[in-house]
Amino acid sequence: MTAPPSQPAPLRLLAVHAHPDDESSKGAATMAMYAAAGVDVMVATCTDGSRGDIQNPAMEKAPHPKRDMAGARRLEMNNAARVLGIRQRWLGFVDSGLPEGDPLPPLPTGSFATLPLERAAAPLVRLVRAFKPHVILSYDENGGYPHPDHIMAHRVAVEAYEAAGDPARYPGTGAAWEPGKLYYDRAFSPERFRALHYALEEAGLQSPYAERLAAWLEADAEGHTPPAPTHPTTTQIECGNFFEARDDALRSHRTQVDPEGFFFAVSPAMQRQTWPWEDYSLIQSRVQADVPETDFFAGLR
Repeated sequence: MTAPPSQPAPLRLLAVHAHPDDESSKGAATMAMYAAAGVDVMVATCTDGSRGDIQNPAMEKAPHPKRDMAGARRLEMNNAARVLGIRQRWLGFVDSGLPEGDPLPPLPTGSFATLPLERAAAPLVRLVRAFKPHVILSYDENGGYPHPDHIMAHRVAVEAYEAAGDPARYPGTGAAWEPGKLYYDRAFSPERFRALHYALEEAGLQSPYAERLAAWLEADAEGHTPPAPTHPTTTQIECGNFFEARDDALRSHRTQVDPEGFFFAVSPAMQRQTWPWEDYSLIQSRVQADVPETDFFAGLR
């Protein structure tokens, strides 16, 4: 009797994010699209989000986040992962918070962004060696925007990409695995915001992006305005059919996302017509990669 043909192992994508909710505001439609296509997609969430403020006016009197913000955000993360059809793992670090003031106060002792790099990266190296992703996705050197946890998430992602394949590094964290490609997310792509801004104006609708576009080249002291990205777009993933899933995942983070707010200013239909992609920069590749490209797994399939 002839044995049935074996099924090839699925491709694997690991996205490294600082807090619960970051995965839904950065690359969520891409992840949902790949997951629906059979790719094994996992999010590594570096911190517990315990120092996040309530950003949704409807949740200001909710008792759970006031009593236990980390617990509330864990439930929100579970819901978002289910909506996107992905897996998720906690790396176990404490949220550093976003310092404000002049001068800025020190970060809380022992929080994620205060740790030595090898200590902060070790759980991610262990996860990379266990999950064996072909592609790792994270933020640029500014963290997408300069929150200390985002910057540290960038650092640990790069460290894990570079170190996980070296058996001499991070002993005791599993057998070496070498990911094929490293991307930075460009969720704050000025080109995308500019296109959406003009689409809204042409439709006679008010754009919430004018101030952001005008101030793009300078970040305020608290880092609320993203600096202009320093890496060009090399990769556009067409994922417009999953914009609704992305928005539903965002709404799952009820403490952090106002359902009447900035993220929902443009309808999914208008976004599909204007900018049906999510944008990324290919930073390192261990396989032949020709850019521009439209698939994270080009050269790996």
